[in-house]
Amino acid sequence: MQSPQMTNLIGVFGAGGFGREVIPLLDEQISVTSQFPKSARIVFVVDEVNSVKDVNGYEIMTFNDFCAHESDSKQITIAVGDSSARKKIYERVCQKSIPLITVTAVDSVRLQSVDIDEGAILCPYTTITSNVKIGKCFHANIYSYVAHDCIIGDFVTFAPGVKCNGNVIIEDDVYIGTGAIIKQGKGSRPLVIGKGSKIEAGSYINKSVEANTTMFGNPAVKMTLSNLRKLRSNG
Repeated sequence: MQSPQMTNLIGVFGAGGFGREVIPLLDEQISVTSQFPKSARIVFVVDEVNSVKDVNGYEIMTFNDFCAHESDSKQITIAVGDSSARKKIYERVCQKSIPLITVTAVDSVRLQSVDIDEGAILCPYTTITSNVKIGKCFHANIYSYVAHDCIIGDFVTFAPGVKCNGNVIIEDDVYIGTGAIIKQGKGSRPLVIGKGSKIEAGSYINKSVEANTTMFGNPAVKMTLSNLRKLRSNG
C-alpha cells in the first residue's frame, strides 16, 4: 500500500469495477508524464466505508475525509458510469473547489484540434480523431472511438467498443452501450442523439434520436412494448 505520508492526494471517486480499471491507468499516467507529482498518493473515494479498508492495495477514503485531509494538493476523477450520479458527484466536488483531472491511458490516441473539458476518462485503445469538442466528465471505455467533426455534451458515457462516426452531435447525459455503432452524419445535417437518451448494446443508429429515448436493434428502433413484441416474434 502506498505511504500515507505523501501530501499530493489524488482521488478516484468510485471503488467499483470501473474505478478499479481506472486507478492503474492513473498510476501509469503519473509514472510516465509530468502532469502529476511522482510522489502523488492515489486513493479510492466513496460515500461510505465498510469493513474493507483498501482495494487492490489502495486506501478507501470517504468523500468527507478526502475533503478534510491535510495535503499540499488535492485532485479527483469520477469513475462512476451512471451519468446522473456522476453529475451529482461533480456538483459536490465543485462545491468543495476540488480540481477535476482527466485520466488518459498512455495508448489512447488524440489527433488534431480536439477540445476536451475537465474530468474525462479515456481508457486503453480509445481514439479521438480531429475537430472534436467534448464536454465535462466524458467516459470513453476501451476500444471506443470518436471520429471527425463530432460534438459531445456533458456527462456522456461510451461503453466498450462504441463507434461514433463523423458529423455526430451527442447531447448531455447520453449513455451508449457496448459495441453500438453511430452512422456518420453530414456536415450540413449532423446526426443528433438527444439529451438523456440511451442506446442499447449492439445497436446501429442510422438516424437522429429524440431526447430521453431508449433505442435498440439493427437498425435501431425506439424501445416500446410494440417493438419488443415484434422483436420476440421475429426471434
